[in-house]
Amino acid sequence: MFKQHKFKIIISSVITALPMLFGIIVWNKLPEKIATHWGANGQPDQYSSKLTAVILLPLILLAVHLLCLFATSFDKKNKEQNKKVFGLIFWLCPAVSLIANGMTYVNALGTELNVINIAVLFMGVLFIVLGNYMPKCKHNFTIGFRIPTTLGSEENWNATHRFAGKCFVIAGIILLPCIFLPQNLSVLTLFAIFPVALIPIIYSYWFESKRNK
Repeated sequence: MFKQHKFKIIISSVITALPMLFGIIVWNKLPEKIATHWGANGQPDQYSSKLTAVILLPLILLAVHLLCLFATSFDKKNKEQNKKVFGLIFWLCPAVSLIANGMTYVNALGTELNVINIAVLFMGVLFIVLGNYMPKCKHNFTIGFRIPTTLGSEENWNATHRFAGKCFVIAGIILLPCIFLPQNLSVLTLFAIFPVALIPIIYSYWFESKRNK
């Protein structure tokens, strides 16, 4: 995959690391301590040095990006993987890098952000995107719900990911309007929606028990 998609890997890696360049350009305008984490109340609760925020954090995301590409490329079952699913692997980390680092810089440069609403909006869109891609994800060992029941049966894999796709889309649709809720309720909704990832796992075991009857 690395040879076949060399140009796309270079472009996606450059985009992932792009916030580093921006941070260097505005280096003198940035404070020595930069907020890099926000609590459930929407207020910064963790600060990092300028060097860490500008250099280290984008590098960590770049490493995660390359690791994901490396892992999926060595899975032989991904040779026939859906191109749209591979596209998600290529562009997810770059998107996260631009949004997360962008929020960090905007806040550090003096503009207050409603971080909770941005997080809820991003997660809502992400859930909808993932939900649309899951049914297209072919049987493999690195992407999707990789549990004994799905890895052991392609039929179970397909059924579970079709069901998971519906769950994720519904969760995303529920999340999007929550940006208009008061911040404390918006945070609760964000945390409450994550268990949706457990529902397809339960479904997969139920499907397997039904299939073996």
